[in-house]
Amino acid sequence: MTQAGPGDEPPEPRGRLRPTSARALTTCAVLGLAVGWGVHRVGDAVAGRPPLVSWVQALALVLVAAILAFLAWHTWQTVHVRGERLDPQQALNRLVLARACALGGAVVAAGYVGYAVSWLGDQSEVADRWVLRSVVAALGGVGVMLASLALERACRADGGRPRT
Repeated sequence: MTQAGPGDEPPEPRGRLRPTSARALTTCAVLGLAVGWGVHRVGDAVAGRPPLVSWVQALALVLVAAILAFLAWHTWQTVHVRGERLDPQQALNRLVLARACALGGAVVAAGYVGYAVSWLGDQSEVADRWVLRSVVAALGGVGVMLASLALERACRADGGRPRT
């Protein structure tokens, strides 16, 4: 082995960043499902009533999903259609955003599904409203997750093709 001298540059780092795994998404979904189901019970026990699910929450998730989908489309057009390169910092920021939102979207979607399931069979007058709003919010969370996975794929310079 030779020692690197003061004028020698370190070798270029070589590594591969793998796409977000199905295992990570599944783990987040299972945790979100359990927490979402438990929120109803804990809210009843602690505050005397379960938490409110408003249309604002549900529609905010749909809006975030739309923004991420647009960003994924724009990134795909830039990198894969026009063949331009993103600034490295910008590409890294988009990749980090995509990873975080994919995992967060899985947790949130499953959490709202768990909350909706916890209302099934409940005879109160708000149960139907909370189930509907929770389902719309869960769909928004799924949209966030899918758009984030699309953004993650758009950030790949090889388009996600396996190396041979």
